[in-house]
Amino acid sequence: MSTEIKRQEPRGVPPQLVEMSWDPITRIVGSLGIYTKIDFKQRQVVECHSTSSIFRGYSLFMQGKDPRDAHFITSRICGICGDNHATCAVYAQNMAFGVVPPPIGEWILNLGEAAEYMFDHCIYQDNLVGVDFCEQMVKETNPSVMGKAEKTEAPHAYLHGYRTIADIMRSLNPFSGEFYRESLQMSRMTREKFCLMEGRHVHPSTLYPGGVGTVATIQVFTDYLVRLMKYVEFMKKVVPMHDDLFDFFYQALPGYEKVGQRQVLLGCWGAFQNPGACDYTYQNMEKWGRAMYVTPGIVIDGKLRTTSLVDINLGLRVLLGSSFYEDWENQQTFVAHDPLGNPVDKHHPWNQTTLPRPQKRNFEGNYSWVMSPRWYDDQTGKYLALDTGGGPIARLWATALAGLVDLGGYIKATGHSVKITLPKTALKPEMELEWKIPQWSNALERDRARTYFQAYAAAAAIYFVEKALTEVRAGRTKTWSDFKVPQEAIGCGFHEAVRGVLSHHVVIRDGKIANYHPYPPTPWNASPRDIYGTPGPYEDAVQNTPIFEENGPDNFKGIDIMRTVRSFDPCLPCGVHMYLGKGKELQVVHSPTFGITTT
Repeated sequence: MSTEIKRQEPRGVPPQLVEMSWDPITRIVGSLGIYTKIDFKQRQVVECHSTSSIFRGYSLFMQGKDPRDAHFITSRICGICGDNHATCAVYAQNMAFGVVPPPIGEWILNLGEAAEYMFDHCIYQDNLVGVDFCEQMVKETNPSVMGKAEKTEAPHAYLHGYRTIADIMRSLNPFSGEFYRESLQMSRMTREKFCLMEGRHVHPSTLYPGGVGTVATIQVFTDYLVRLMKYVEFMKKVVPMHDDLFDFFYQALPGYEKVGQRQVLLGCWGAFQNPGACDYTYQNMEKWGRAMYVTPGIVIDGKLRTTSLVDINLGLRVLLGSSFYEDWENQQTFVAHDPLGNPVDKHHPWNQTTLPRPQKRNFEGNYSWVMSPRWYDDQTGKYLALDTGGGPIARLWATALAGLVDLGGYIKATGHSVKITLPKTALKPEMELEWKIPQWSNALERDRARTYFQAYAAAAAIYFVEKALTEVRAGRTKTWSDFKVPQEAIGCGFHEAVRGVLSHHVVIRDGKIANYHPYPPTPWNASPRDIYGTPGPYEDAVQNTPIFEENGPDNFKGIDIMRTVRSFDPCLPCGVHMYLGKGKELQVVHSPTFGITTT
């Protein structure tokens, strides 16, 4: 696909307006495209459209399947975070089947998901996002910034070992960088932790409705803990290193806070069930949701709107607008009222019917296979384009404001921050970290939050290991509860995938799946303009982003735009093609192997 440069010169205003596109950005199964108009005279992106050129159809072929298979099938939605889908499906199955796992089953599942957060955030932040901040990249896009980095002492050098900011950047160079290689090894270790709990990465073999098939022994938890404590020691280096790097960009490029900035509209569906509170009934969902070890919540303009999973569920809407589907207004209604008697909207996931309508992409009309998930705020009557910020910033912001989480001295939500205590490790003393609610929801703060949530997941995992070992030592090693599949039922699961909000909604009729809709974070973040003209989060964050790159249109890499999109963590391996006019193709490949190559 090729996009020509089109220079537009409106009357009386002489901007240097250039159309540029990045398609595909292959971190989203090769189907994410970002199309922009950039004013090079004003150094600003003036328009952005986010597109997806692939149709998956999981909601269609789930129909008629055995409900017991939902987690096995939906884990195949993604080859990166399939376990998050399996976990969320199990939560929905537990509700529909009326089954409650034994406590140790929940601790094992929590440990598996904590390992997944540690693994995925580590490899993404340090081996993929990190390339955008490495020496090779900065030299090509902002040589003056590289010059400043050479002369700037790293404030926390005594903790991470890199004397200057330039030394940090060099350590991030693909394969040649010391920290880059260290992160690869650490991500391997975190994947081993995951497999100890869930059997196989990334499609778990030990997860079932009613619990897990993992054999609970002192040995398996000890094997996990040995690897975990090595990761904890690693985090004592990683967090201060990234703080130094991101703080430097604010100092070196005044105004960089505007890159990727959008209104604070964050959604978090909560993570890590508390077995002392969770019975999986919809009637008690508000109570056990608030007992999660990551608090569900919706943050609007920095204020916590709700922490109720019932409110969150009832506010879900799937809008169309600019997507390649027909409306299902005249199709059957699967769920008219929730189990509490509240009316359920026709555009709620329980009632969605997927009616694909392929057509030519038209930015003035329909242009994406992604629908537009929104959250309806009944206080204002607005349909909010919530974002996940890549997951961690929404999780930490909601948890901090709620002030509910207190994990035995390891994690404490204060109402304005989250304090994380990492205990003494082999070579480093105890360290207390504090993620403070930032001034902005922007590219750098999304990335910073990812680093802090790695520490959060590690500290939580220590707590979960302690709880699991207590169960084993007491002889309570049963990991699964029996159940029967009902003929008629509904269920919903709420979880945090690595990249943010994840929900699964199931309707069972005649013992089979009649309707099933999973909504992971990328449809929220990559959604196109909805029926009200509201842009999706990628579009909104890229539009009006200032351009700090020193290259002009003919050698433009788009680094500020790429940092913005990648801060949301679209998905894994990263290759970008950028096309410039009159048949000339400029390929820019951001690869963890090669950094940047230009042809």
